[in-house]
Amino acid sequence: MRQVWIPKAGPPEVLELREARDPLPGPRELRIRVEAIGVNFTDVLARMGLQPGLPKLPIVPGLELAGRIDSVGNEAGTDWLGRDVVALTRLGGYSDVVCLPEHQILARPSGMSAREGAGLLVNYLTAYQLVEVMGGLRAGQTVLVHNAGGGVGLAAVQLAIRIGARVIGTATQHKHEFLKSIGVDACIDYTVEKFAARVYEITEGRGADLVLDPLGGWALRQSYAALAASGRLGVYGASSAAPGKRRSRLRQLWSWLGTPRFRPARLARENRGVFGVNLGGLWNEFDRLSSWLEELLAYHARGQIHPLVDCAFPLDQAAQAHHYLQDRKNLGKVLLEP
Repeated sequence: MRQVWIPKAGPPEVLELREARDPLPGPRELRIRVEAIGVNFTDVLARMGLQPGLPKLPIVPGLELAGRIDSVGNEAGTDWLGRDVVALTRLGGYSDVVCLPEHQILARPSGMSAREGAGLLVNYLTAYQLVEVMGGLRAGQTVLVHNAGGGVGLAAVQLAIRIGARVIGTATQHKHEFLKSIGVDACIDYTVEKFAARVYEITEGRGADLVLDPLGGWALRQSYAALAASGRLGVYGASSAAPGKRRSRLRQLWSWLGTPRFRPARLARENRGVFGVNLGGLWNEFDRLSSWLEELLAYHARGQIHPLVDCAFPLDQAAQAHHYLQDRKNLGKVLLEP
C-alpha cells in the first residue's frame, strides 16, 4: 500500500509518500481499496502541528474516504465483500488501502460516486451539526456562512436552503457569482468589507439568527456582533491562527489575544448563544454520527444536497492539494485519488 505521512510539522512539502505491505483486516474489520480521500483543513492544521488531540508526529492524516471492500475479518459479515462504501477514519485516511472496524463503515448508495461519497462525510456532518443539531436554524431565519465557497461552507449553504432560510455568505469576490447561482441571497467580500456592518445593512438592522465561524481570533468579535437577539454563534475552527503555511507562534498569540471571552451574564443580557463544534470529539459516538449520516444520505437521495467536488489530486500530490486548499482556490471539496 501507499500512504502519505506527516513526519514533522512544516509546510506542505514535508508530506512524504511511503510504501508498505497491504494490511490484513482484524477479526471485526473490513479492508477498503480506496478510490477517493477527503482533504480537510484539519489535515492542514495537523501538518502544521496546530491540531490539538492528535498523537505525536509522525502520523498519517485523513478523516474520510470512499472505496470498495476487498477483504473481511473472520468475525465480520461476508456480505460486505465487493460493496462500495464510505468511511470515517479519524487518522490514516491518506492511504490507498485501509482496514477499519465494521461500525465505522457505511454502504455507499447506488448511483453515488466515490468522489461524492468522500465529499459528503466530514463537511456535511460538520455542517449538519452546526446548522440543524446545535444551530436550530428554521425557515425564514437568516444565517451568515463564512467561507461559503469552501467545503463546510457549501454544505451549510445547501442545508440552510433546504430548510428555507435566508443565506448570507462571505467569500472573495470571484466566488460571488457562483454562490448566488446556487441560492445564496447576499455575498460579502470579507477582504474589503466589515462583514458585521454589512449583515446589519442586508437584514435592515436585525442581524443574523445564526453565524457559522471557522475563523476565530479577532473575526469572532465581528461574528458575535452580527447576531440578532436570540442569535447563535457556531464556532468550528480558528483558521486565523494559521494564515500562512508554516506555524507562527506570533500569529497564534495574536489570534489568541483577539479571541473574545464570552461571559454568561453578557450572553443572558443580550439573549445570544455561543457553541462549538468539533467532529473529532465525537469519534466515540459513531451511533450518533451514523444517524446523522443516514439523514444526510436521505437528503442526497431526494436531491436536496449535492456534494460539489472542486478537484482531485493524485495521492503523490498531497502537497499540491494542501497548497490549493490553503490558497483558498477551491469552490467545494478537494480530494486525493490513489
